[in-house]
Amino acid sequence: MSDQPSSQNALHISQNYPVPLSPPLPLISKNMELARAMSASSKSSLFTLSRNDVVYEDQWLIVVNKPQGIYCESVLESVPKLLFDSGLEGKAPELHLANRLDRDTSGVMIITKSHKVAAKLVKAFTDHKVSKTYIARCIGSAPQWERITVKSGHGRSKFGAWRVYAASDVGRSLPGGSVVRDMETSFEVLSINGQGSFREPSEFRTDDDDKILVVEEQAVIDGDAKKDEILVIARPRSGRTHQIRLHCQYLGISIRGDVKYEGVYEWKGTTYGGHELHAERLSLEHPITGLRILFRAPLPSWANQGAKTFRHLPLFPYWLHYSYLPSEVLTSSCSSSLLLLIA
Repeated sequence: MSDQPSSQNALHISQNYPVPLSPPLPLISKNMELARAMSASSKSSLFTLSRNDVVYEDQWLIVVNKPQGIYCESVLESVPKLLFDSGLEGKAPELHLANRLDRDTSGVMIITKSHKVAAKLVKAFTDHKVSKTYIARCIGSAPQWERITVKSGHGRSKFGAWRVYAASDVGRSLPGGSVVRDMETSFEVLSINGQGSFREPSEFRTDDDDKILVVEEQAVIDGDAKKDEILVIARPRSGRTHQIRLHCQYLGISIRGDVKYEGVYEWKGTTYGGHELHAERLSLEHPITGLRILFRAPLPSWANQGAKTFRHLPLFPYWLHYSYLPSEVLTSSCSSSLLLLIA
């Protein structure tokens, strides 16, 4: 008898992978994503970082507000010119991206100035010691929840697309040799159709009555239901590729402009060239001083339009004590309105 598996057994083996619970990529997304990628490549090749983009800088870090539609690598490549134009003499520092944002995601991005600092921050991100807060503008039926935590699996499907998997599938093998990994995101609704009251993200909490959704089956989304504009805070507890975008899709509130994950690209007469997701803040221990530090990026216009109360926020939230690093450590580029050190 041959040791080779029969065609029937081979078919059984090939079908023994976990089944993704989020939909495949929409057909329209391929051409639109290609057009967006070409546009971003053109814009990125001309991109120049300005001092207005710098949130904070010291001798070890430079923190910037990445614009939408620009690749991270282009931001990194533009830093040396910014430093030399600001008076840096001698050799450029060893620059590394501490965190990456998707092409169309804007917001806080940390760039380190040495291998040593880069290694420390990589470990901090890997060990989940960095708190990340995003703001997203979504389109879908108004949620019945105010706060929710979604726990699921995450991985690449047979055709290479990132998909949501059941939480019970974590650890199972996928095509190509990868495995399903855990993925957890907490959400809070800020406003629906522009109505709502903003609460600072640090007030985000988990109460006993908060909804926890452990994903084990496909979501049931009513495609004919009334569509609302929903502004949400998203706090990823893990750091998976496209995590927030995937979980928004699973919840039936895909991010506006996110054609890859069923987000509308035309809304009320306007066409959107990218998804509306903004990395609003990062909180971590400074890799050298050990102080807890909070970086905040200014809100994009679409976030301000989504909740009118944003414009009334105090520059320094009342719930934080703040101080500064020693003056000899800081450069003149530090934007004090966007840097807080938590006492």
